Amino acid sequence: MVNYKYPFYRHQLGCRLRLLAEGLPRGRTFLYGILSGIVEPIGALLILATAGLLVPAMPYLLSFAAGAMIYVVVEELVPEMAEGDHSNIGTISFALGFILMMMLDVGLG
Repeated sequence: MVNYKYPFYRHQLGCRLRLLAEGLPRGRTFLYGILSGIVEPIGALLILATAGLLVPAMPYLLSFAAGAMIYVVVEELVPEMAEGDHSNIGTISFALGFILMMMLDVGLG
């Protein structure tokens, strides 16, 4: 029985079920599930160790992360923009519109 109380197990279960559906053996799927989740505590320790150095760069890092998330939403979650031969036009148009709105927001304040 899988314990659904902890998010780590849910993440591992999702990875394992997908790999099992592809035909990989159970032992290998267990190993890949563990390896996919082990990077989270390693990243947390790395950030804790370098937190003092990252504070001045935090606005830029958060801006980059926000831009990456907006790109993922536009490119992957809005399927109408990805249809057809010219799928990048929708993404570029969204980015230009977003930039224009940000300039108007800052300029007109």
